Amino acid sequence: MPADGSALSDTPLSRDDLDRAVRNAHATLAGAQQGDGHWVYELEADATIPAEYILLEHFLDRIDDALEQKMAVYLRRIQSDVHGGWPLYHNGDFNISASVKAYFALKAVGDDINAPHMRRAREAILDHGGAERTNVFTRFQLALFGDVPWRATPVMPVELMLLPRSAFFSVWNMSYWSRTVIAPLLVLAALRPVAINPRQIHVRELFVTPPEKVTDWIRGPYRSSWGYVFKGLDVALRPLVPLIPSKTHQKAIKAAIDFIEPRLNGRDGLGAIYPAMANVVMMYRAMGVADTDPRAATAWEAVQNLVVEKDDEAYCQPCVSPIWDTGLSGHAMIEAASGPNGVAPAETLEDMKKACAWLRSKQILDVKGDWAINNPNLAPGGWAFQYGNDYYPDVDDTAVVGMLLHREGDPASAEAIERARQWIIGMQSTDGGWGAFDIDNNKDLLNHIPFADHGALLDPPTADVTARCISFLAQLGNPEDAAVIQKGLDYLRKEQEADGSWFGRWGTNYVYGTWSVLCAFNAAGISHDDAAVVRAVEWLRAMQRPDGGWGEGCESYENGPRGTYGESLPSQTAWAALGLMAAGRRDDPAVSRAMSWLADQQDETGAWHEDPYNAVGFPKVFYLRYHGYKQFFPLMAMARYRNLESSNTRRVGFGF
Repeated sequence: MPADGSALSDTPLSRDDLDRAVRNAHATLAGAQQGDGHWVYELEADATIPAEYILLEHFLDRIDDALEQKMAVYLRRIQSDVHGGWPLYHNGDFNISASVKAYFALKAVGDDINAPHMRRAREAILDHGGAERTNVFTRFQLALFGDVPWRATPVMPVELMLLPRSAFFSVWNMSYWSRTVIAPLLVLAALRPVAINPRQIHVRELFVTPPEKVTDWIRGPYRSSWGYVFKGLDVALRPLVPLIPSKTHQKAIKAAIDFIEPRLNGRDGLGAIYPAMANVVMMYRAMGVADTDPRAATAWEAVQNLVVEKDDEAYCQPCVSPIWDTGLSGHAMIEAASGPNGVAPAETLEDMKKACAWLRSKQILDVKGDWAINNPNLAPGGWAFQYGNDYYPDVDDTAVVGMLLHREGDPASAEAIERARQWIIGMQSTDGGWGAFDIDNNKDLLNHIPFADHGALLDPPTADVTARCISFLAQLGNPEDAAVIQKGLDYLRKEQEADGSWFGRWGTNYVYGTWSVLCAFNAAGISHDDAAVVRAVEWLRAMQRPDGGWGEGCESYENGPRGTYGESLPSQTAWAALGLMAAGRRDDPAVSRAMSWLADQQDETGAWHEDPYNAVGFPKVFYLRYHGYKQFFPLMAMARYRNLESSNTRRVGFGF
């Protein structure tokens, strides 16, 4: 972009410059491929996870001072200069829960509470109501360290593990991430251990009211009148929980352990997500299981595998994303090698053969995971997000990988593709959409219980995941899938926003959702002149920034403006351009200007750079920064723009 921030020239990118940008980006992406064929990029969240990791070491008295000091460097770096606390995403507003955890962690590693950065953080926390106003998970953390009484946490008796699927409060009615986090947490809440905390670090100075004097820990804000109802239920149940017979209590703890241990998942950990994994580590310690016990030792190793350690700083990832990164990188690599001017097709084909073989080896074919509770007769056939997470494959990864294997064309992938097809069809929800991990996981009232103050206890169908499933099935082109696809298309039409966009549940946000759906419509043969397509195209055009790029902030999940941000971003510009090309607008000046912006932003090594967060775990609560997005999506967009120049139909011939 010009130094003064003005618009780029409307002169189209020359063919030589376009080829050079694609070639350089391809080389950079190819250089990141691992020896066995897969890609994996860093996956970064906010201050919460590294802070929790530090506190976990202090809970256990397994302190690695050198590592913690590096994490402290990271935490200090991402502290806001504007409000003094910690946000949930790049340049975001103050978040009290993330700030309390980050402050606690920095105090634990030895930061002086009177140091300027600690004083600013403490003042911001107190100005926002103090640590008593933190979310449920933070109050559980504080309870484990004895900084708040256990009555600061909602009533969540371990006896929940005994409830059948038909019971409203059953864990089987919650999302996969909720089940895996809750099961060990319920055991911890039942046993109520106290952290070893060898340095006896506490944070009473963060409370406006002394914790022992707080009388109302659960006071909203409530999403509806049901919040008040469930708070009343919490009050009513609290004196009854101690009356539960000991035999029932022990049976419930055993039920939790019986749920957890088959799903421990080796070095990848329970659910392959940090909160569940850390809770398991603390659970075993609370149960008196020795650290040398294989279960406890492997659970601890799984947590440590999430740490990213660099020369001067370190942080802990919420999970890892190799299947997702490999699938998306593969699509970009194939796009770059396609067309009459494809980059190094022979080498790329060999790289892709290796990547696809690695992906086939990761398909889950012999474990019926939790998804089977709603479709017990369905055969497994999906892929997880992480290296290993057999109980929890997701349809989004499965669709992306399935499309890649089909596109790559190796006959060895035929059975894997068919197993994936059958599994995805079987995972469709009643309303025609697809959730990420479960079928009909949509009992919305559960999001109003006190424990669910994050509002993400469930995994209902979403437009972006549904779009990917339709794209996959449409790309395969089996006539017998027409009814399934049509039902999904009907769902997407109902989900379109009034302004023409679609909500992006797993990527930021309306630009991501709109791109995803336009790809699905194109793959399914929906006319480029269809009213829904035209409205989406006009929305994307309206959101383009003067410099030719697109950007959207995580604020759009928090009732902020949709489709806009303070700067253009490589990943979002690529999504918007891909969406417009999927809608038949390859020659639209908006796409041409996007290509010029992407070429202008590429560095001399062929890479792009992007600091803002580009995805979401839980809207309003937990955001993500995929480090690979800034590389493989711009390559995909620029290569497709080049390839469509020689197409007679200008229609993308595949689903992604």
